[in-house]
Amino acid sequence: MAVYATLQDLIDRFGNDAVLVASDRDRDGQMDTDVVDKALLDADAEIDTYVGQQYKLPLPKVPHILTKLAVDIAFHVLSPEADTATEHRRGRYDNAIALLRRIAKGEVSLGIQEQSPVSIKPSINYRPRRWGRDRRLT
Repeated sequence: MAVYATLQDLIDRFGNDAVLVASDRDRDGQMDTDVVDKALLDADAEIDTYVGQQYKLPLPKVPHILTKLAVDIAFHVLSPEADTATEHRRGRYDNAIALLRRIAKGEVSLGIQEQSPVSIKPSINYRPRRWGRDRRLT
């Protein structure tokens, strides 16, 4: 599994205070990094389910758009239910999933060269029937 985003990516996009508030589960004023790590892993796994439809995983390099999507997904996962900005975060999450669906369908490219669909259609060797319906050689 690729690592699409880090704690620092979350902090860079949303700020230290917002990440602290979203991740401080025991309300001790300290960021719970294990909670953040789990949210980032969840985001990576979710992205892989879509990207893996069109690209061989792990990707040779992580495109910036996937880092952005991973941050949006992870921050949504971190968000407490009672948070007043939940609708905004849900919108970012929904937009991320919508883009991932388009990537999975091949409508949008990640801009990397190594695109190889996972599902390869097997070739079928067809041989004409040698026996007729009444079991006679044709």
